Amino acid sequence: MMDRSGGGDPRETLNLLWRTPRTRSGRGRPPKVSFDKIVVAAMALADRDGLDAMTMDRIADSLDVGTMTLYTHVPGKAELTDLMVDHAWRELDLAPEGPWRERIERYAQRNVALHERHPWLRQVSTARPPLGPGLFARNDFLLSALFETGLTAAEISAASDSIITFVDGASATLAEHSHAERISGQSDEDWWDDRRVFWENIFDPARYPAIERTWNDGGFDRSPAEAAAKAFDFGLRSLLDGIEAMARRSGRAGASRPRGSADEGRHHR
Repeated sequence: MMDRSGGGDPRETLNLLWRTPRTRSGRGRPPKVSFDKIVVAAMALADRDGLDAMTMDRIADSLDVGTMTLYTHVPGKAELTDLMVDHAWRELDLAPEGPWRERIERYAQRNVALHERHPWLRQVSTARPPLGPGLFARNDFLLSALFETGLTAAEISAASDSIITFVDGASATLAEHSHAERISGQSDEDWWDDRRVFWENIFDPARYPAIERTWNDGGFDRSPAEAAAKAFDFGLRSLLDGIEAMARRSGRAGASRPRGSADEGRHHR
């Protein structure tokens, strides 16, 4: 089931995303939990058991407090989900160093690692994203890198959106392959072995000649996880090559020379 960011109370969510530390008078008991501890505990629970299992009751149990204690910090799960997503994006910790293409590749690498740590991210649609510091740091990083290509502002914006769309989707697919056995309790090898009858009795090579040719030429000689990793590297390299070629055709400054494969040592886990 797909969750969606941006579903909570907008004022409450924005205030929490852009919060400033509260000062205490020094009198009375300190609170049992802090706002940050709640977000971290929620993420840990979702990392381990999935987003559906992340309920306010279970978060409270993990922190050894009553459920109503959480509501003094966070209005509900919708707002908490936005806080979790933005907290995850802040983990990218992107520094604006190096040529533009290296910066984009670094973003892609860290995004893959982020989805590995937090596989529940693939369950959250961010078509209406949480407007927090994590989002703005990511977007500013990408736009800053793409300014070096010399493309127009409209082209840079479109290029940034294309990179986010591809990298987020491909990272989610990689994470899904990585965690599929833990989630399903069945290995990829066993899953395919259970469906061997399809290739033996159902698949018609004459009806699907391109698939048959690719198979015979070794195009499918890899595991599903390896296929996803190769697709990620090929797609990212092609996308960046296209941006670079557009800048070159326009005669604009900042386009670097074509680079080699972007996948060297990148997705080996």
